[in-house]
Amino acid sequence: MTKPLSRSARRIQQAIENRGFDFIVKELPQSTRTANDAARTIGCDVGQIVKSLIFRVEDTDEAILALVSGNHRVDTSKLAAVGAGKLARADADFARRSTGFAIGGIPPCGHDQAIRTFIDESLLEYDRVWAAAGTPNAVFELDPSALLPLTSGVICDLRSDEDHPPTD
Repeated sequence: MTKPLSRSARRIQQAIENRGFDFIVKELPQSTRTANDAARTIGCDVGQIVKSLIFRVEDTDEAILALVSGNHRVDTSKLAAVGAGKLARADADFARRSTGFAIGGIPPCGHDQAIRTFIDESLLEYDRVWAAAGTPNAVFELDPSALLPLTSGVICDLRSDEDHPPTD
């Protein structure tokens, strides 16, 4: 018998279904709070983990969501250049107020308020990815091309140059 999902995980399952998708939220016994924890727990490459990073627009206090591969960092100047605005650090309280979820469980959808979302194109290099689903041990698997309609986001290059392989 399967244990029922926690309230937060059920909320994400419902958000997924409301968007017309059939992805299944799973709550795992081990932590998926960090990309490395998630990859280890799931048994996948760390690059297949969708990191959900919250930033704050300095002038407006608007929350911005950046979705990036677990093995990359976000270049905030690239994020600003694609329309996010001048960014400031978002602390854990801001992230929770903006999304309704704690860091380590922030999903790509189902937030308390609409959040402009930017999706790093490097996620599209994978056949399957895993995203957080509302708690530090809840995830769901999806085709990365579904991130665009799931989030109403924008696909762009957000990857830090430090993560790009050197060019000749």
